[in-house]
Amino acid sequence: MALTFRTAMLSDGEKVGRIIRAAFTPYVRALGRELPADGSAQFEEVRERFAAELGRGDVYVAVDGERIVGAVRTKPLENALYISQIAVDPSRQGTGVGSWLLARIDEVGRSRGLSGLSLETAEMAEANIRLYRRHGFEIVGRGLPDHGLDPHIRVHMVKSF
Repeated sequence: MALTFRTAMLSDGEKVGRIIRAAFTPYVRALGRELPADGSAQFEEVRERFAAELGRGDVYVAVDGERIVGAVRTKPLENALYISQIAVDPSRQGTGVGSWLLARIDEVGRSRGLSGLSLETAEMAEANIRLYRRHGFEIVGRGLPDHGLDPHIRVHMVKSF
């Protein structure tokens, strides 16, 4: 696997959006929800927020040749980097792309002199929790999601540098 890592460009938005949607549809359905329908007000709001993230340089991609195979959406915090989403093209899931992306985001955080990384995932997403633990994240809390769209407990995890 000869991947390259870079900041996503505005022109990558559609491709990255498709990967995120494909990767997260099963996860969201397991939570008893559906992703917003194309053209809905909620979909447009998400798309605008995503475009702003792309414009700020808060989205990173894994590229294999010319093909984007994974993405990470981040949010800068005071002294840490919050990972809001990691998405891997379903055809590449289980091949190490997610671990590779986590290692690259770790490098981004360290190069900025931050104190660590943070994220949250559904408590029922045991494979995600195992993956994050393998990469040095520790559970620091559990609770209902702030958005209130489902009743599933989230696990809050951090990795300190």
